[in-house]
Amino acid sequence: MRIGPDLQRRRLNTTLAAIGAMALTPFAMAQNAMTPGTPIKVLIGVPAGGTQDVLTRAIAQQVRDSLGPLIVDNRSGAAGRIAVEAVKSAAPDGHTLLLGTAGMMTMYPSAYKNLSYDPVKDFQPIINAARFELALVVNKDVPANTLAEFVTWAKAQGGAVSFASYGAGTPSHFLGEMLNRSAGLKMVHVPYRGSTPARQDVMGGSIPVYFDTVGGALQMLPSGRVKVLATSGDKRSPLMPSLPTFVEAGYKDVIATAWFAYYAPAKTPKPIVEQLRAEFMRAVNTREVRQQLLQNGMYPTGDTADALLKTMREDTTRWATIMKAVDFQAND
Repeated sequence: MRIGPDLQRRRLNTTLAAIGAMALTPFAMAQNAMTPGTPIKVLIGVPAGGTQDVLTRAIAQQVRDSLGPLIVDNRSGAAGRIAVEAVKSAAPDGHTLLLGTAGMMTMYPSAYKNLSYDPVKDFQPIINAARFELALVVNKDVPANTLAEFVTWAKAQGGAVSFASYGAGTPSHFLGEMLNRSAGLKMVHVPYRGSTPARQDVMGGSIPVYFDTVGGALQMLPSGRVKVLATSGDKRSPLMPSLPTFVEAGYKDVIATAWFAYYAPAKTPKPIVEQLRAEFMRAVNTREVRQQLLQNGMYPTGDTADALLKTMREDTTRWATIMKAVDFQAND
């Protein structure tokens, strides 16, 4: 049977369309690995209202059209470990994520003897989204306007000065311990369940000293109820350039920076992780998110998974050395 030219063209077009569809299918699947319309929960291990919420909500605005709703789920308790353990055991479908902190992912392995998760084996890194520094915040009634005056005052009080942190075994906690050790102080640590209640108490005068994020310190300053005396980076914070670092003031060992990164459960399929990473990376690099982060004391990072794993390894070693030096072990 002879086939006419019109039929040949139609068959050729049909074949080419089929080949094109097959070629595009893997690409389309990679681009749409997530379940359409299903919300993504991001578990945060502290109460609502902190900088972790700010970061996640900023990203949520940028990925809403591509990934769907991004919902903040605050699961405070056990210094954030409740949130970590919930994500570890969640379905690996990309719809339950963790906002991991430097404390959860690099400090707790040394701080807790019976930690129920492995930061590397139990999670897939998505992106290191932001880094930040910390600051020494004191209530307005503390008779010190400089770090030198604060150290003199705290020494005179002996062990009567308490300092707040936003959780045991966190950078906030260890910044206080490092200053204790470097300046010869005897301040007593009081761990809080997140930054919000600690800020309320230092502003109210229930506790005189708090080691907060720079962003948190900036939020409190307009109240007139606190003073900020120093920051914890290796150089001055661009957000508080008039304040010296602890290093500048002569305490060369008192350096603490931290970060926020997103993780999925370990067995999450690669196409899902790659889609999440691409969208989160795009969001962090938008002008809107970068401005929001800087206004809240965070520096946009956008590190790749390999860079994040390298940071985790280096920080785990560094914090383990510090914990050993101060003979710290968290209570389970």
